[in-house]
Amino acid sequence: MAQQHLEPTDPTARVSPALGSARAGGAPTGDALAGYLRTQATEFLRALRLHRETGTASATAESVDAARALRRSARRISGSLHTFRPLLDTDWSEEIRPELAWLSGTLGLEHAYEGRLERLLLALHRLSGSTALPAQATSEAGTERGNLTVGAAKAGALLDRQLTLARTRAHSTALQALGSSRFHAVADKVAVLASEVPLTAAAPTTDLRPQAAAAEERLTDAIAALPLVTAGHPYNAEALVHGLSPDPAPHPQDGPWHQVRLLLRLHRYAREVVSGEGAPVDVRLLAAGQALNRHRDASEAAAAAAAAARTPRIAPATAYALGVLHADQRHEVEAARFAFQQAWQKQPVEAV
Repeated sequence: MAQQHLEPTDPTARVSPALGSARAGGAPTGDALAGYLRTQATEFLRALRLHRETGTASATAESVDAARALRRSARRISGSLHTFRPLLDTDWSEEIRPELAWLSGTLGLEHAYEGRLERLLLALHRLSGSTALPAQATSEAGTERGNLTVGAAKAGALLDRQLTLARTRAHSTALQALGSSRFHAVADKVAVLASEVPLTAAAPTTDLRPQAAAAEERLTDAIAALPLVTAGHPYNAEALVHGLSPDPAPHPQDGPWHQVRLLLRLHRYAREVVSGEGAPVDVRLLAAGQALNRHRDASEAAAAAAAAARTPRIAPATAYALGVLHADQRHEVEAARFAFQQAWQKQPVEAV
């Protein structure tokens, strides 16, 4: 399916309408980047303080929100350092950027396992026609499993054990990370960033739009290279067969889509830097990002179902239920790809 993409022209001309009229007072420069980074660093420190006040050992709603805010700021700082790295001190930027990525990834694992388990249990209930709640499906009382078949019930119990264990380990890893000298070093660097941004000498007068346009072009090029002919079929037999094979490697069709998701995120962050506060939200990018998030979630859920199906000495009925669950999640992957295509083909928001 044909995709919209930018024409390969001069870098200073590759500016979308939204980026081109980013600020009424003139072209955004390194000063705008410094202001954005200071804001994100301040949000990071505020979230860190809230996380410490709510307690790191318990998963309260406040601590979960604080951890999410920490990840949000860390991703935006890291993404901006990547896109606008020519305007920043190279050694400093290359030192802190991987540390922020480590922190964001470590804090996100527990939430990812929790969401994956909930997604798979809900899918099992839907596929088996059960009306029981997910919490009832994981209860030890067999009478609370509603209309689940024996295979689906055992599959749910197996997934519950495996993913709950993984979530517990991820929680412990996050706690260790937040108490480590490595994290304190990152927090110290972010604290300095909140007041002093290490820009290059030329950055305060350098136009940000060429770097933002380059991030946009990398995204559109990656979208144009997506394997749409193979991946766009309603029933992708190659994807199903690969997922159920003994090979535990990630699905080869998913990699380009995951890369597009990362590039879309970098493009969104670049728009935030260039457009400034109060800029209109591009619903096209929002819908495309949501579709790619669903794609990632379904892909990882399918991999978890396939991994559970490889557990030694499980009953045939359990393996069958996990195979059906895997196929269902691969269908969800295809549906998310279709939703992304539909969102991306809409006309982008034109800045006024």
